Order: sequence, then structure tokens, then C-alpha cells
Amino acid sequence: MQYLENRLKKHIDLLIFRYPVLECIKQDITDAYLLMEKCYENGGKLLIAGNGGSAADSEHIMGELMKRFRLPRPVSDEYAKRLREVDGERGDILAKTLECPLTAISLVAHEALSTAFSNDVGGNGGFAQQMLGFGKEGDVFLGISTSGNSKNIMDATVVARASGIKVVGLTGQGGGELSKVSDVAVRVPETETYRIQELHLPIYHCWCLMLEERFYGR
Repeated sequence: MQYLENRLKKHIDLLIFRYPVLECIKQDITDAYLLMEKCYENGGKLLIAGNGGSAADSEHIMGELMKRFRLPRPVSDEYAKRLREVDGERGDILAKTLECPLTAISLVAHEALSTAFSNDVGGNGGFAQQMLGFGKEGDVFLGISTSGNSKNIMDATVVARASGIKVVGLTGQGGGELSKVSDVAVRVPETETYRIQELHLPIYHCWCLMLEERFYGR
């Protein structure tokens, strides 16, 4: 437990030093991280969704997790050998350049599916449909909503909860409906959309740093 506290403390303390306003939600930031860490320890993945600027954040988070953020993430020697056995030239290049992921899926990235659902079915269930298709028990859904009341995010939480998927809500001060159904709600102490989003970024960067260190640190 002391090791865990020390491992996280340096990142959380730096986050709070740079953004003192987040001191009041320090424990929520930590608890949300621990849900994600446990998910990855058990072979799960992170599903992420938001609207507008929060959709861009969803893509940003996925990009940080699916390849290196700060630390090298080389494939294992065993996997490198298998790549070379399949194709000596291409496999050798891939063995040297591929990076191990922390599997994450941004639900905003599938335009053909989301537009088909909107056109053929209608309503706010596009993220929920993807949750049903991609999610499995033990995964974590990171729902990003500055108001906490985004209808498509809320629909996705219903499917997540029915599927045994933990929910982390990243919201503004009010929290909205999302904070009420989340296993952990991280409500940044701002009420205006752009200011909320400005605080979301350093929080999820901190999560990405801690996850990468946990699974790929030396």
C-alpha cells in the first residue's frame, strides 16, 4: 500500500502543484485512476466518449494510451521473434517500431456506424450501441460531459452498468446526472464549459502518465 501511495503521489502532487484548484477533488482523481489500473490489470480496456470538445478529448486520450506517451513500450522479444518469422524484412521493421498499447476505444471515432445508427434508428443511442458491441464486463467507460447531462453519454452509462462495466464520469462542478450514476465522478470546480475543459486535460494526462508508468515503467 505504501508503494502504491508513493507511486501515485509524485504524479498527483505535481498535478495539484500546477493546478491548485484541483486539490478539492484529489481523492476522486486518484480513485478514478485506480479503477482504470485494475481494469488493465485484469485484461480490460477503456471505452471513452464525449461530445464537441469532449469528443476531441476522447480521441486525445485514446491516442496517448494506444502508443507511447513518455516511456518506451517495445514489444516483447518473443513477439518480435514471431514477427520476424512471419516476414523477415517487414517483421524486423515492425519488431523495432511497434509499441505496446493500453487498449482504449474512442466511441466518437466510428462515423459510418454512428451516422448509420442516427439515420436508421434515431435517438441518442449511438454510443450505447457501441458500448454493447465493444464493451465487456471488467472494462471501464470514461464518459466526458461538461454538464454531466449529455443524453448520449447517459444512454451509454445504462448499457455499461447493465454489462458490468465501471463508469468514470469526468464533468464540471455540477456533475449532473452522470455524477449520480458513476462509480467515480470527477467534478472539476468550474461551471463554464471552456474552463471545465481546460481542467479536464491535465487530469487525463495525469491518468495516462500513471497508467504508462504502472505497466511500462522500469
